[in-house]
Amino acid sequence: MGLGRAGAELHLPVLAKARAGTRRLFDGEPVVACDPRRVLGDRPGLVTVTSLAEAAALVDPADTVAHVCTPPTVRTEVIGELAERGFRHLVVEKPLAADTDDLARIIRLRRKHGLRVAVVEPWLTSALTVRLTELVRGGVLGEPKSITIVQNKPRFRRSLARPSHPTAFDVELPHGVGLALRLAGNARVTHAAGFDLVVGDVVVPRMGGARVGLRHNSGVRTEISSDLTSPVRERRITVKFERGTAVGHYAVSADDDHSQLSVTLNGHREREVLHDDSLTEWMIRAYQLFRGVGDQHARGFAFATDVVQLLSVAKNICAEPVVPATRSESAVIAHAR
Repeated sequence: MGLGRAGAELHLPVLAKARAGTRRLFDGEPVVACDPRRVLGDRPGLVTVTSLAEAAALVDPADTVAHVCTPPTVRTEVIGELAERGFRHLVVEKPLAADTDDLARIIRLRRKHGLRVAVVEPWLTSALTVRLTELVRGGVLGEPKSITIVQNKPRFRRSLARPSHPTAFDVELPHGVGLALRLAGNARVTHAAGFDLVVGDVVVPRMGGARVGLRHNSGVRTEISSDLTSPVRERRITVKFERGTAVGHYAVSADDDHSQLSVTLNGHREREVLHDDSLTEWMIRAYQLFRGVGDQHARGFAFATDVVQLLSVAKNICAEPVVPATRSESAVIAHAR
């Protein structure tokens, strides 16, 4: 459902790769792609339709995984219609919901219809995340003290044409918040900031970038920032430990499937290059769990709700009327006390 960038450029090619590599998980039927505003045209292994009614007529809903790749603001409506038509296995793009109201509706739909929901979280299956988790738990570098996550990329065309996300908090930060929670545990928001996208006389509110600070129950502090007007692409994490530092670079696009890790201990630096096709790996695991008994995705769903709740707090902070000290790209800055 949804043939924007997430559906057409990520889910369809990754699903094709997963089906080719693990045929036992899938039948040989074509993938049915649905979007009322965009039709890709049929091709081998793919049928496109313009309504969910058409899609439901081509498959057995009870035995089909539905990928919800629509913008966050209409996701609840789509999930509700899928549930009413008998679909029970859902792969949902991040973030799970745009705000806590939509999140509550999705939670009710999941309970009412017995939905099994897998929220896309490729960074959590990343080889780099596995290595970072080993460092955090291994103790060689001592206890982690702070985490800094930078998620920058130029996103002018998509934001200016037709924003599919309500704020910059919904674009890259769900990955960063989820990663921080995985490495350092539960947290609360300490501060947040956001700014508009400004190009000449055109202003797209709250889509220029965002940042959020977290204080984890473990004592670790995290700073996450995302600049969607940056001239360069970067997905970098820095974890400072008592006796060293780890710097990781996630793949910046679907064009590459490698990440990098540098670890410094006692002045000595070691670098690793990791094969890291994390989205394909995540997709295969999601389908494997769908074939299991019971709701194997419940833990991941609960984790995704935590991410939405923290981001909602951050967005609410930025919604407060604050007068910036400087222009700073029409910044809106606030702090939680």
